[in-house]
Amino acid sequence: MWIMVAGPYASGGADAPTRAARLAAMNRAALAVFRLGHTPVIGVNMALPVIAAAEHDAYAEVMQPLSLALAERCDAILRLPGDSHGADAELARFQAAGKPVFRALDEIPPAR
Repeated sequence: MWIMVAGPYASGGADAPTRAARLAAMNRAALAVFRLGHTPVIGVNMALPVIAAAEHDAYAEVMQPLSLALAERCDAILRLPGDSHGADAELARFQAAGKPVFRALDEIPPAR
């Protein structure tokens, strides 16, 4: 399965060290998903290089729309703990589509 890993990133006006720690947590979870035999996907990892390439502040323009578009292509979501409107919006897409929602790594079955 392609599994989106979603959690807090910039919520709550997070400073740069907090954002980096949150992204590192998502990347560690993605590694665990990969080791289960699945393909992990993180919207922030897709959006940040695109935002960096913009000649202006493109965070609002790119982050959520790109993450939601990516969510549409995934088979399931792993929602990490913590408040996040963006991660909740991604989660809502999976729930609306009746796709699997995992809230812990141990809920994800190994790939066949």
